[in-house]
Amino acid sequence: MTTVTVFADPPVEGFVLQDIAGGLLTESEAAALYEAMLVDVCRAVESSGGELLVNYRPPEQVPDAVDPETAVREPLDEALDSPGDARYEVQVGSTFAARVGNTVTHLLEREDVATVAAVEPTAALLSRQLVDSAAMKLRTSDVVLGPAGDGRVYYAGFGEPIDFENAYATPTVETLGERAAAAGLGVDFLPSTPVVETRADLRSAVPLLRARNRAERAVPPRTTAFVDDHGLRVVDDGETPTVVRETDKP
Repeated sequence: MTTVTVFADPPVEGFVLQDIAGGLLTESEAAALYEAMLVDVCRAVESSGGELLVNYRPPEQVPDAVDPETAVREPLDEALDSPGDARYEVQVGSTFAARVGNTVTHLLEREDVATVAAVEPTAALLSRQLVDSAAMKLRTSDVVLGPAGDGRVYYAGFGEPIDFENAYATPTVETLGERAAAAGLGVDFLPSTPVVETRADLRSAVPLLRARNRAERAVPPRTTAFVDDHGLRVVDDGETPTVVRETDKP
């Protein structure tokens, strides 16, 4: 069984999806989108053969008056089928790479967990099938990576620790692969899937969500509902495809 760790920020205005908030979506709507993706990712892990571990930020790394554990727990307690089965632990480390490294290394070496994966809520299209496929690959490969756009990753699974210092430096998929190779570890890959971190990411994710939904294929339900409810669509203005809200179209 793979322990899938979701590194979650509190879904509050002005703290998450800052590259998307302002303009197309308000800060409140961006926070709602992040929460929808958080729920979808955690439900995908819950429905898989993996164990769900939610890692939340420490209080000193979030806005004042925000309880990071409560902010993450509340939407998940309402959405998960078995909320009592989910583990919650605080993140340790000053950078994302350090927080991933501390968690992965601790679980592999101190808790004798066989395999550990790191994902973020922005991996909105992570599905049960992808989680289970990665777990199968981790039986024969020490590291499994799920590539996303611009050299990023939506999934990073480990059966052995690597040198995590600056391991998420851009391009992350190459950096993690090089660290694995330097440690003499075998690497395998999942199919490429978009993440949703920037406005540019929406140009890839929104059409895919709409197309899969129209074809009645599996989609992250809350994220797809957000796209539908807010009328998000990609249009071609003759130069660069642009994400618009249907209510904003002339």
